[in-house]
Amino acid sequence: MAASATAKKSKPTPKPKGFKTFVAKPGEVKAKWYVVDAEGQTLGRLASAIAVKLMGKDKAVYTRHIDTGDFVVVLNAEKVAIAPRKRTAKIYRRYSGYLGGLKKETFEEVQASKPERIIEQAVRKMLPKNLLAKQMLSKLKVYRGAEHPHAAQKPEPWNPLG
Repeated sequence: MAASATAKKSKPTPKPKGFKTFVAKPGEVKAKWYVVDAEGQTLGRLASAIAVKLMGKDKAVYTRHIDTGDFVVVLNAEKVAIAPRKRTAKIYRRYSGYLGGLKKETFEEVQASKPERIIEQAVRKMLPKNLLAKQMLSKLKVYRGAEHPHAAQKPEPWNPLG
């Protein structure tokens, strides 16, 4: 006890000056265009990779309250893969707002009529539930075949799972 009382009290060390946190500004971030072929890709894995790209979480300038994401063009939406059991078990629901207005469709029915909706809904459910989600989802372009009208933007090919 006596040894600790005679020890000199050292001065407190000054706090180091921190770095400024980078915050992206709305007009500062340039969005790139990417094209993805969904043929044979697993739906959930593809949708989660696309959601990360739309949010911009793969960029160093990611700021959560600013849309820093890129544009993603998805081709061959009708050829997306899913577990065989889910082809009949997975149900897509839409509600019109009226009494008895609940529409139910299986994965196979949606794939035959509007295959774009499958990928759009999967990605939408993986985006944040806030006001930016609609803006991020508008950067997703899904097409049934191998053709798309965005050649002028010069999209880069991107394989999210490979």
